[in-house]
Amino acid sequence: MMKKLMQQFEMASATYAAENGLERDEDWFMLKLQEELGELTQIWNKTTGRGRRKGMTEAQLAMALADETADVLGHILLFAHRNGLDLAAAIERKWRFRPSEE
Repeated sequence: MMKKLMQQFEMASATYAAENGLERDEDWFMLKLQEELGELTQIWNKTTGRGRRKGMTEAQLAMALADETADVLGHILLFAHRNGLDLAAAIERKWRFRPSEE
């Protein structure tokens, strides 16, 4: 499952980069991850009353929180894929369970 998910994010990211003339060099993967984490932090601050909501409803905040969390997940998987990291093995070592292959 993990490898397939990485490949799906890689394909989507490569297509997006090609369509928008972006160069995904070594630094790009880390910098995009940091950017997306910042966006997740920003929406978290709005959700928890630590930032201006700018007229966003609870439903819009919840959707934005899910969207930004998905972006962070995607960029973690892209970073791991680019660097040849075996996340399934790392999860087993660090979290002491084997990710499902379903």
